[in-house]
Amino acid sequence: MRQARGFSLLELLVVIVLIAATTAMAAVAMRSGLPGQQLRNSTRELAAQIRYTRAQAIVTGKPQVFTLDTRTREWLAPDRRHGQVPAAIAIHATAAGIEQPSAGIAAIRFFPEGASTGGRITLSREHAAWQLDVDWLTGQVSMTRAEAPP
Repeated sequence: MRQARGFSLLELLVVIVLIAATTAMAAVAMRSGLPGQQLRNSTRELAAQIRYTRAQAIVTGKPQVFTLDTRTREWLAPDRRHGQVPAAIAIHATAAGIEQPSAGIAAIRFFPEGASTGGRITLSREHAAWQLDVDWLTGQVSMTRAEAPP
């Protein structure tokens, strides 16, 4: 006599539970990575816009200004480029005093030869931070990991 082959109900339930547990752990792992990814993406976006501002100063032969309002979280670059830093990300900006039109607003001016007034923008979220430094002499923009403020 031939026995029926297949899986028992208990075996099927064990497999379903294992799949559900693995899926739940993967979802938690992905969700915990999203805040860090949002922080990196925001920092990269600001770096790209600051570099664009420098390039526009060189190309047009006229000074160009990148402005960041830390209160409204909005940034403004040449050619009506603008955007906003997500609310979950903390912003700390330091720029030359002469380039701060009012409290909470930091501006970095680029000159036609590529130099700038310099500045530093730090974006942080939870225990992670990224720092953008604009060299005043060369206008170069660098992006590095930083220590999150306490």
